Amino acid sequence: MLAYRRLCLIIYCAAHCPINLAGMWANSLKADDYQALLDRGWRRSGCFLYKPEMERTCCPSYTIRLKANDFICSKEHGRVLKKMQRFLDGELDPQVGSPQRKASPTKRSLSEPSNSPTSKVSKVSANEFQEATCPNFLKEDEFICCLSSKINEAIDTYFQGVILGSTVQLPKAVVKTVKPQVKKKVGEAMQKNKAGVQDLVYTCNISFQIVAAVRRALPKEKSANQTEVLADLSPNSVAEKLVMTMERLGGLAGFEVKACNGHLNFYSAANPAMQNHTGAVVPVQASDKTSRSKQSSVNKISAKHPQKRKSLEIRMSTSHFDPEEFALYRKYQTKVHKEKTITESSYRRFLVDTPIVFVPPKSGDNTVPPCGFGSFHQQYRIDGKLVAVGVVDILPKCLSSKYLFWDPDLAFLSLGKYTALKEIDWVKTTHEHCPSLQYYYLGYYIHSCNKMRYKAAYRPSELLCPVRYE
Repeated sequence: MLAYRRLCLIIYCAAHCPINLAGMWANSLKADDYQALLDRGWRRSGCFLYKPEMERTCCPSYTIRLKANDFICSKEHGRVLKKMQRFLDGELDPQVGSPQRKASPTKRSLSEPSNSPTSKVSKVSANEFQEATCPNFLKEDEFICCLSSKINEAIDTYFQGVILGSTVQLPKAVVKTVKPQVKKKVGEAMQKNKAGVQDLVYTCNISFQIVAAVRRALPKEKSANQTEVLADLSPNSVAEKLVMTMERLGGLAGFEVKACNGHLNFYSAANPAMQNHTGAVVPVQASDKTSRSKQSSVNKISAKHPQKRKSLEIRMSTSHFDPEEFALYRKYQTKVHKEKTITESSYRRFLVDTPIVFVPPKSGDNTVPPCGFGSFHQQYRIDGKLVAVGVVDILPKCLSSKYLFWDPDLAFLSLGKYTALKEIDWVKTTHEHCPSLQYYYLGYYIHSCNKMRYKAAYRPSELLCPVRYE
């Protein structure tokens, strides 16, 4: 090895200041030796090994790792996994966008119901909503999404003519399932309610959010019209007006909506909906004629948008040049990082060349994983198409994530987070065959760099002490 010092500019530095690195070239390196270097704060770029000099930098770079079996999946990570599954199941349309609401300048008091037809911004019409509730088994998250869209339609319709000002951005509704313990508390307060608390299924507190958003946005010195609006503005009044608007727009099939202390509560009408073992909502069948008519409508919709399942395949191979991978890398660097000149030689130096000597697996040897030790490329393919490549090093104690590039056309899938979760799962699985391999190394963590904050979300992570190296 030939060691030397150099001064370079690191792109992650928030202050764009130079960071001193200790560096050396390596032609051949054992997996155990590189593992030891990782645990001393070193990393590699191709065959070049480097380590930030912590005492001479304004943005300290700490080695960060995660013990895979202790990993706690966050809600955000769960959403990423569900989104990918929906995409593979053919249920996610990447072209669908979120509607944006804009206040109309037409004068109308909050106490006056809207006479306008259904909102043009709405994604789900009344008929479409009723048809959507007809299939015998509807996934609960999709059903809740339909309820939220219905409330958003009522919000857009009702507030279309209310003078709120251009600075007011109305929030979007989020419908939640009523938990059993909440039903019990509500039941104690509503024992005399003939409707029966056991029929309460969903609730939404959007009225409180609307009132808060309007009060924050309106200026201290209000006009007469704005003063009139605020006089009628309360969660209770907003909830009541939204219920009236939803009824005028066609109501909800199988549900009764009521305003209760500012909340929108959804009751199953005469117990028409029950939960099956999968958590799906099963509405009671209407008359045969009505049922056949609605089912026919659903079949027509399904015929227009047939669901086609996609297959995801993850392939692992030792580090080598692949023209298909290079084409994806060039597309990624051009569109995501705005690089103009990308050569094959620079790609090879960065992601193909490696000094780590490959160690093949041995039958009956649990000290080496089934893939062996060395540098690898993990290919993610959907229906055979290459969509992401993770460049990793498999070492005695860890999987070290070096770099990832993905198809910019699939940015909505959060492939960076998804592949990290799959790499963590890989470590968990491999740990059963190779007990020493139990960590997931995420590279460097720089707290002042927004681009690296995501690494702290993989909990509980550990930062390497630059003094004691523990």
